[in-house]
Amino acid sequence: MSETFTLYKLIVLYMLQKVDFPLTTAQISEFILDQGYTTYFTLQEALSEMVDSDLIQTETTHNRTLYNLTEAGAETVTFFQNKISPAIRDDIKQFLKEKEYDLKEEVAVKADFYENTKHEYEVRCQIVEEGYSIIDLKLIVPTKSEAEAIAENWDKKNQEIYTSLMTQLL
Repeated sequence: MSETFTLYKLIVLYMLQKVDFPLTTAQISEFILDQGYTTYFTLQEALSEMVDSDLIQTETTHNRTLYNLTEAGAETVTFFQNKISPAIRDDIKQFLKEKEYDLKEEVAVKADFYENTKHEYEVRCQIVEEGYSIIDLKLIVPTKSEAEAIAENWDKKNQEIYTSLMTQLL
């Protein structure tokens, strides 16, 4: 069991090593669960242990968690990647190749909010490409429900909003 659990961790580390952007819990789960490697709960345990061990780091917004490889995680996967069979490595590469655009686009759009000291809600909407914000919009609204609506609509309508802003400003 211990060796199998280690393999799940190495698979996640290998996936993160092969992309230049963070992956969400759902994206990692899609590969691991669709391949039938383990259960959702075992995967969550593996992710939690890797965060605690500083092999991966998280960025959490109101509706998702993004995972990035740390330096320690990169060293670990480089050292132990031979423990992942060539067939599994090929499956990972194929999954990432087929879904790269969708995976990248999904994590490029970010929206989060928090309550500020004036008891208003600050909503931050971003589109990030290659680590740089191409838009970073902050709005202040009076209620949590409005903040939630803006964040949700940003996820759905960001391209339309970005295009409209660029058209109006240029």
